[in-house]
Amino acid sequence: MNPTTNQPCSVINGVPSNQLFPIGRLLATPGAIDLLAERGLSTFEFVSRHRQGDWGDLDDEDVQANRAALIHGSRLLSSYQLDANTRLWIITEADRSATTLLLPSEY
Repeated sequence: MNPTTNQPCSVINGVPSNQLFPIGRLLATPGAIDLLAERGLSTFEFVSRHRQGDWGDLDDEDVQANRAALIHGSRLLSSYQLDANTRLWIITEADRSATTLLLPSEY
């Protein structure tokens, strides 16, 4: 059951149907951890958006690359602009073994 709606959840290949892909092991860099904590932001909100295909603030080329990655099994990238100078990236590895939250400067 979905705890929010109290409705049954559909699961396909071990992934809830509203999620497009598995995230594997969830990791975060020190900068991302500090940023989220300082701003009182939820890691899981951003990861959920990423898994649902809300890639954040990407240009059309990167959006198309993510769509192709869902089909061909390549790396997935989301980028969330938090303010004029601050961006949070989320990267899921091509083999879906891990998903990492990081700052662009930590790449």
